Amino acid sequence: MKIKDIKIFVSCPGRNFVTVKVITEDGVYGLGDATVNGREMAVVTYLEEHVVPCLIGRDAHDIEDIWHYLYRGVYWRRGPITMAAIAAIDMALWDIKGKVAGLPLYQLLGGKSRTGVTVYAHANGETISDTLDKVAECIEQGFKVVRLQCAVPGLTETYGVLGDKKDYFELQGNRPLPPEQTWSTSKYFNMVEDLFEQARARFGYEIEFTHDVHSRLTPIESAKLGKMLEKYNLLFLEDPSIAENQENYKLIRHHTTTPLALGETYNTLWDCKDLLQNQLIDYIRVAATHAGGITAMKRIADFASVFNVKTAPHGAPDLSPICFVAHMHLNISTPNFGIQEYVGMGNEETLKIFKHEMYLENGMIYVSDKPGLGIEFDEVAAEEYVYKRSYLPVSRLEDGTLWHW
Repeated sequence: MKIKDIKIFVSCPGRNFVTVKVITEDGVYGLGDATVNGREMAVVTYLEEHVVPCLIGRDAHDIEDIWHYLYRGVYWRRGPITMAAIAAIDMALWDIKGKVAGLPLYQLLGGKSRTGVTVYAHANGETISDTLDKVAECIEQGFKVVRLQCAVPGLTETYGVLGDKKDYFELQGNRPLPPEQTWSTSKYFNMVEDLFEQARARFGYEIEFTHDVHSRLTPIESAKLGKMLEKYNLLFLEDPSIAENQENYKLIRHHTTTPLALGETYNTLWDCKDLLQNQLIDYIRVAATHAGGITAMKRIADFASVFNVKTAPHGAPDLSPICFVAHMHLNISTPNFGIQEYVGMGNEETLKIFKHEMYLENGMIYVSDKPGLGIEFDEVAAEEYVYKRSYLPVSRLEDGTLWHW
């Protein structure tokens, strides 16, 4: 099963996606996702110039050896670009192995630990009332867990709330440069407790809620927020403070029992090791594309299980459907899986390119039994959607200071 060719595709069906196709001499191929939002072409160059030439002729079955070859075999390890490139190759090799074995990937990972994958929906509103109406819609659709985000009064834009704008591409207009947003912690604190007080008054405690702070707060502010929201019994508070200094979470943990979720910007086990072994978080949110693929995600989940930490993989729409199906196979087979973020399976254009048979029912995703990852990529359809340079927004405080977005 020697690798004959590796192709890289960049398409933009509303979002930019970097897709990798590993082809063997036997004609069996596998697919992987290498998307890093706002730095897509950096991964493409890394793959084309530095990875692909090293893999032609290697045995596609040697997943572990190839993973370590791409990680240990270079002096400059880690980082989002390197790990996304490794992840895409790793996913594609697991896809190939599953196809050759005639088994869905989850069977190669040990089989099912549950019947379906519980997911949480997003309810984003311009006002608290608007947000709660969106929650009601999610509940009506069968979701048992919902993330609540509300626009902050006095700010022109708030993370997670785009209003009539469908995508960050539209925020950039005709100038594809990072849009800028303003942040005010004091204005946020004036709104956030009222959001959850009204949510519990309207929906009771049968529905689980989460909330994403998106690293906007200092550690002591995060501690204050967690303590404030304890009585509303959140499933978790996501990214309350920036994740780079893991010591910060000792302070947050000391002050609140609100469960904490973190990790979508992490790229390796080493980034989250201290948080896990010191039990400073309750959910680890690394994504397969950003953290080295299926092989690396399995290691992180196993390590987290020793310390009673559950997985809750990142599920933003800038991860392609290939990453989505990879997560589903990991989620259904991982004993300490907690919950999966869910923002849909893609728009109409995306579904023309990426085709799979997984489906949503009553707040759960049911995994396909097709061999491998169980997803197909239409190269011809992808050509219709040409790459457009794009960036995530930049955040500033009201006095102009650059802040965490």
